[in-house]
Amino acid sequence: MSESAMSGMSEMSVASAFSGMTRVHPVMFKAACPDCRVGFELSASALRLVVGATHRTTFYSFTCPECRTTVRKPAGERIVELLIGGGVRALRLHATVQGA
Repeated sequence: MSESAMSGMSEMSVASAFSGMTRVHPVMFKAACPDCRVGFELSASALRLVVGATHRTTFYSFTCPECRTTVRKPAGERIVELLIGGGVRALRLHATVQGA
């Protein structure tokens, strides 16, 4: 920004910039276990997202809090967007080059 454009702006501290913000509640995801059929909510940290080169290698997984079964489900583009938007960290797999 040019000096002339900034001359009309007043300085703002970090504290004043964030003073109007309220606490953000963590996103909870609804899920169910296909083995024990129990429904529950999971935080973003309880989910694992793997984004591969194809739909077959893109999935999310979690451990059922009731029966401790590891559950793996396919994740289409919309599911990937929702999980990442909700704070789930993604492991991105890279395609290998054949014949190199």
